[in-house]
Amino acid sequence: MIKFAIYGKGGIGKSTTACNISAALAKEGYKVMQIGCDPKADSTALLRGKTKISTVLDAIREKGSKLSLEDIVYESENGVLCVEAGGPIPGLGCAGRGIINALEKLEALGAYQKYRPDIVIYDVLGDVVCGGFSMPMRKGYADKIFIVTSGEKMSRYAAGNICMAVENFKGRGYATLGGIILNRRGVKDEDRLVTELAKDFDTEIIGDIDRCEEIPLAEEKNSPLLSVCPESKATKQLCTIADKITEICGVTKNA
Repeated sequence: MIKFAIYGKGGIGKSTTACNISAALAKEGYKVMQIGCDPKADSTALLRGKTKISTVLDAIREKGSKLSLEDIVYESENGVLCVEAGGPIPGLGCAGRGIINALEKLEALGAYQKYRPDIVIYDVLGDVVCGGFSMPMRKGYADKIFIVTSGEKMSRYAAGNICMAVENFKGRGYATLGGIILNRRGVKDEDRLVTELAKDFDTEIIGDIDRCEEIPLAEEKNSPLLSVCPESKATKQLCTIADKITEICGVTKNA
């Protein structure tokens, strides 16, 4: 089993990217689990369509010791296992602490042993890289970190902070940087700016996604691109990124 995390600034398209990568990997025959680590609990929306699922934290509050994996793990039509960590009651509690509690509860309930996924994808908000938001970087969680960014200044700034966090964890056996995914927004000199960012942290752009009409169309239909526009250029770009990630992580399928 390989675990990796996709980080990026809020609104940069990391959840859209994560869902499409999950769908692509599932189509290739991998058993995939995607865990949303954003308090908004919308990471897996494109995979589960209009189906609502209980977040781990909501289920803990509601069921307590009676909580079971069936309460918090939903298998989408395309076979991806969807989990949303959720967040605290608005105005009360810490979102970072909530992520820690959710991931620890999944382990305590034996989620990975029961479902035996080949791949676990953590989709993590990258505006802050502290507390629970850094949890997937820690030992025993993700093996690799992939960062979604555009050439926009604040997106690159957030990506740089994430890279620095990974760098600071070196030597502890924590996750290492797998590469950068360029989600183009039409910024002047975008490719050059993101290439320079990658070089600054001794990594590479593992794939790019062009700005197009198909992505918002698929989002409007609450479905991954593979289902809505299987032959589009963006779909092929995302499938190429999925293949590159499996190559970097050395993924193999469970028997």
